[in-house]
Amino acid sequence: MIAFIDDQRTVHGVEPLCKVLPIAPSTYFDHQAKRADPDLLSDLAKRDALLLPEIKRVHKAHFEVYGVQKLWRQLGREGFSVARGTVERLMRANGIERAVRGKPLRTTFSDKAAPCPKDHVNREFEAAAPNRLWVSDFNRHVWSHSPSR
Repeated sequence: MIAFIDDQRTVHGVEPLCKVLPIAPSTYFDHQAKRADPDLLSDLAKRDALLLPEIKRVHKAHFEVYGVQKLWRQLGREGFSVARGTVERLMRANGIERAVRGKPLRTTFSDKAAPCPKDHVNREFEAAAPNRLWVSDFNRHVWSHSPSR
């Protein structure tokens, strides 16, 4: 969103764009100021910026198989005092994952070419009177539906 505002600000201006987009102008200007001067970043953001390259380095050095636990312990052995939750948060935010053995488990194999069953009630589940409309679910339970008014 920030990149879009950057592209369009000369044509439309920041405030009109922010009125259309779900972002306050102050948020945009705050982001711009922090991008220009990294000293304005929060202490957490500064620490994250220092830790992320180390996490990537350790992950790559161990053939990208380490998960949160092993990566956190390796960082501790190397002298980094960092919480396990911080390592987990940074790994998740940056798409760093552990290696998983085998194929992922798939429980459903949908056939896109198969025809869908016809909708006999046109998605209108209100009956004019009791016992006039019957529907069933995937578990083959059958019930009658009539509006209670």
